[in-house]
Amino acid sequence: MTQTNLLGQPIGDPLPNWTPRPLPPRTPMQGRTCRLEVLDAARHAADLHAANMEDADGRIWTYMGYGPFDSEEDYRAWIAKDASGNDPLFHAIIDAATDKAIGVASYLRISPDIGSIEIGHINYAPALQRTVAATEAIYMMMARAFDELGYRRYEWKCDNANEKSRNAAARLGFTFEGVFRQCTIYKGRNRDTAWFSIIDSEWPQIKAAFEAYLDLSNFDAAGKQKRSLSAFRHSRE
Repeated sequence: MTQTNLLGQPIGDPLPNWTPRPLPPRTPMQGRTCRLEVLDAARHAADLHAANMEDADGRIWTYMGYGPFDSEEDYRAWIAKDASGNDPLFHAIIDAATDKAIGVASYLRISPDIGSIEIGHINYAPALQRTVAATEAIYMMMARAFDELGYRRYEWKCDNANEKSRNAAARLGFTFEGVFRQCTIYKGRNRDTAWFSIIDSEWPQIKAAFEAYLDLSNFDAAGKQKRSLSAFRHSRE
């Protein structure tokens, strides 16, 4: 039923028990296939730069506002200058099998007062792309935001021209909210920004799909998935 004020005007639902949420901690997140650690130039720059250099065409940097980085020194300097703060709070994604960093993702636009947080700066080296760890890393960051910290809104934004990112958002359970036209300029070109979100009432169903997908029983002896994440999500809709 729609809430109204004394004048009969529609208003949002009251949140009488709402309190500001904590900021994300800087503690690791441990999964089955990967571990997330707060990004540190000394610990992660060498592995990440080496993994990124496997992308010979530099495609992973097309829709980033920075990069590519020709040398490890340049990449290390960028981490120290731009990726070592609290917002964005960058995380390195560590492969459980090799113990090497092969990707990054961050929390950003962190708004504890209203319980909104965004995931962004997602950059996967070729070794991480299309792997179970690529999905598990996203799941762990969502679970921290919703389950551990109690946020009510989780955002994903990307260049509207970035079809892979838009498709990834849909696969992961985000709802498309629209396009902010001529939202910004980066690398000398226009960016129309596509907005996506998950809200807390949607999280339990999305979480169940992630957990069913990531369960060992969903993979054969060669590590090949039996059912896709999308299949688990759609079976619960």
